[in-house]
Amino acid sequence: MPSDVGATPLPRHNLRRAADGVREVLRSAAASKPGLKRVLRQAEQNMELVEHTVAGVIPSIIQPRPRRITVAVTAHCNLRCTGCRYGRDFMTGEQLSLAEVRGVLDDAKWAGVELVRLYGGEPLLHRDLPEMVRHSVGLGLATYVTTNGTLLRQKVDALFEAGLRNITIGFYGTGEAYDTYVNRRERFARLEEGLAYARARYGSALSLQLNYLIMRPSCSLEAVADAWTFAERFDMSFHTDLIHYSLPYFTDPEEGELHFRPDDEPRIREVTDALSRLKQNHPHRMRESLASIRSIPDWLLKGPDMRVPCDVKNLLWVGADGSVQLCYVTFKLGNIRQGGLRAMLFGEEHRQAARDAFQLNCPNCHCERDGRIQKHLPSRIRYGGLTPRPPA
Repeated sequence: MPSDVGATPLPRHNLRRAADGVREVLRSAAASKPGLKRVLRQAEQNMELVEHTVAGVIPSIIQPRPRRITVAVTAHCNLRCTGCRYGRDFMTGEQLSLAEVRGVLDDAKWAGVELVRLYGGEPLLHRDLPEMVRHSVGLGLATYVTTNGTLLRQKVDALFEAGLRNITIGFYGTGEAYDTYVNRRERFARLEEGLAYARARYGSALSLQLNYLIMRPSCSLEAVADAWTFAERFDMSFHTDLIHYSLPYFTDPEEGELHFRPDDEPRIREVTDALSRLKQNHPHRMRESLASIRSIPDWLLKGPDMRVPCDVKNLLWVGADGSVQLCYVTFKLGNIRQGGLRAMLFGEEHRQAARDAFQLNCPNCHCERDGRIQKHLPSRIRYGGLTPRPPA
């Protein structure tokens, strides 16, 4: 018998896999029944709310439970976005091979992962991206690609043929504002061309999401209105991302150029109010919760002092150099080029990382803010408009 501990599930792992099997059956049954799907999602969210509440007193109950994996298939990029170091001095020249990504996806399936995000750098630069998608979809994993979209016209056909049905687009403004931020001329026009082609060719069979980055240059009512119009034009769902203060590959080139200052609070709140109205009027286009949107000013102004327990026990991150972390920022677990992903999972290091993340023993960030708000009772009360029931 081989002595590979990672390949031999422990009893706890067997129980987890059994639970995952039940969840998969329920999710399959609910796939064509939106009402049942909402009920199951709400039930799962409530269970995690209870878990996080108890973990505030007994942190040891937090265990790693990977549901999502983000794989940076390449560090190469065709843009030079202000603040982003991909394509410059972050993991310079690094790229995962097709065999490496297949191995990661196989191990992710074994571990109970359900959702795969392939990104970079710019993932559409990787010649083997369609085969990565094909392998992921073939494993039964929900799969999406995050891209800047400027190569979509040339690449989308092969990706769709491989089984890709979900794409998210990083978005930094319209027209000249976009080209200025990415430091390349006429890239916004290429994005428009790619989206127009994809939508015309594949219609509603292809889901497109606009990820609007809220930073100082894009924090205005006019910029939000332009982005919303753009999303409507190409029938895209609308999601908000916030400027980062702890990502290892993101820096503010000039203090205050991208990150917010205290005196920016009025316009942050003005934009947040506008986003809240859009959510209430168009809930199907803006899927993140109203509570998540209402929390935006505090995430942007408090930074690391925003103390909402983190739930990246559900996440794994693989870099273009093979490094594995619990999340985008920290909690290193190893490198797939020195033993594979499976061997790193569910051991003491992985369990401790999940507990440390929950307790914010880290640089802290606003990643996964929607899920964190929903699983933290004080935040749900504060931002969700919930009011505690009076004593019986």
